[in-house]
Amino acid sequence: MLEPAARARAVAPFQVMRILERAQALEAAGRDIIHLEVGEPRFPMPELLLEAARHALTSAPMGYTPSPGLPALRRAIASHYGRRYGIALDPARVIVTPGGSGALQLALAASVAVGDRVMVAEPGYPCHRHIAALTGAEVYALTLSAAAGWRPTVAGMRATWQAGTRAFVFASPGNPTGVVLEPAEIAALYDAVRERGGGLVVDETYQGLVYDATDTTALAAGDDGLFVVNSFSKYFGLTGWRLGWLVVPPGWPPIVERLAQNLFLAAPTLSQHVATAALSPDVLALLERRRDMLRRRRDLLLAVLPQLGFSLPTTPAGAFYVFAALPPEALDAPAFAVSLLDAAGVAVAPGVDFGGAQAARMLRLAYTEDESRLREACNRVAAFSYGG
Repeated sequence: MLEPAARARAVAPFQVMRILERAQALEAAGRDIIHLEVGEPRFPMPELLLEAARHALTSAPMGYTPSPGLPALRRAIASHYGRRYGIALDPARVIVTPGGSGALQLALAASVAVGDRVMVAEPGYPCHRHIAALTGAEVYALTLSAAAGWRPTVAGMRATWQAGTRAFVFASPGNPTGVVLEPAEIAALYDAVRERGGGLVVDETYQGLVYDATDTTALAAGDDGLFVVNSFSKYFGLTGWRLGWLVVPPGWPPIVERLAQNLFLAAPTLSQHVATAALSPDVLALLERRRDMLRRRRDLLLAVLPQLGFSLPTTPAGAFYVFAALPPEALDAPAFAVSLLDAAGVAVAPGVDFGGAQAARMLRLAYTEDESRLREACNRVAAFSYGG
């Protein structure tokens, strides 16, 4: 009898998706649920982008695009790096993908062979581990600590590095921690990994959503052996349009393009036209105003959560998450999350999804609701925490 592949069986489910399903079932039964569990900005689609979609539907072909993406979009992405980060980037190195996950798949499929080792930072985005494992790699963790501010360090990387490691994967800004590495930190990690003959895969999905740190890109560190993953989902808010991109090292576009042709042929055509418009100055100005709104929401949670008994090991400098430790008397995070949802109608993500030794007593709260809903969520948590 045919059995599932061992690599497929080893992929763990997201606890947060179970919370989301339970929350949606409660909503269907008439409950008012405040969603702080999933990383999806709750902003309306900008009218400029709706107009771009309507225009493309009536004036542009909707067939396949070239596998690496529409030339105009690739040029727009490269120009964005130049304007915002001072990076002169050849558009040929930009590969447009179906979401950031498609970019991560391409980076790892292109650079990792069966039996290689891949180091991932934990706590971190769980797909880093799972997609690396699906290449046939042996995946192990660089465990980050709250005491070190959840930051991957050269010292930690050197102490953890194993022979045969092909790549080190981490995110900045981080999910779930919101940590943003400074350019010098990224450059030091890049140099240390290259000294060991490995490559760096830096997930910059939350790039642009930075509040108290330098908004940077790993491309400033160099280009040899460096893959940069990005997405239109978070800063740009285009989650359902499923579009991302990958910046590959010089000389790598032909092999990565061939992989793209075979894995997904091309990214969605309409989404590419919309994304091109999203890089226009008017839309970027709107997105900056939304970033300021997210900063205010973050500051609200940072002020209130300690009053409710939660501890905040670090102040998140980017993304839109607070990674908070449970009050000492609380249950473990998965049980706490289920109880909070059932009793108070507040959905949060248990930290176990993201790995790491301290995750069992951590919660990730996404501040993607507006301020009035966040205040209501805090009021409900207070009532729940003290006898609700």
